[in-house]
Amino acid sequence: MQKATAFLFAVLVLGAIALVVVPRGRGGSSSTETATADAGAPSDAGAATADAGAEPSDAGASGEPGSEVEPGGPVDAGGTLLLTGEAPPALAGEAPKSVVFGVILVQYKGAQGALPNARPREEALTLAKQLAEEAKTDFKAAVAKGDKGSMENAGRLPRGILEPAPEYVLFSLAKGAVSEVVDTPRGYWIVTRIE
Repeated sequence: MQKATAFLFAVLVLGAIALVVVPRGRGGSSSTETATADAGAPSDAGAATADAGAEPSDAGASGEPGSEVEPGGPVDAGGTLLLTGEAPPALAGEAPKSVVFGVILVQYKGAQGALPNARPREEALTLAKQLAEEAKTDFKAAVAKGDKGSMENAGRLPRGILEPAPEYVLFSLAKGAVSEVVDTPRGYWIVTRIE
């Protein structure tokens, strides 16, 4: 009986190790890679909950076969590039260690936490740009037009949580300023720095 129990225990342990080490189905990303990618999602900041099974989309693809990259340069759904296609510069030494911020979220098909019927990426960018202009004069009204997860005050966020592009945009804002559109894995963001 002890040999059978020991054998069963060994099989369960090896199975658990295989789940952690062996690449998963479609995208070949392991659970370790997924956990690392999802660690940038600020769950306490009111952003949409990251979907642990979401696969990153190809650069600019909407996730559907035959979709094309948006014109005008590289598009990044990982939050590593600014909308101009450039990598964000390093934050200045006087950048705050944490900020209180508000966020307007505009999700698109393929973004983490987006519903299957989410709008195409191009349509989301157009809406996000319109909301960014409105937010400069009335952030509260623009928040009401954003997707679920948008909020006037998302709380305090320390540096080192977000991906490079949204972190640069948020932590380089002056108090009371409203950003331009920035792409994140969760969709397009427009942020304001409250404190």
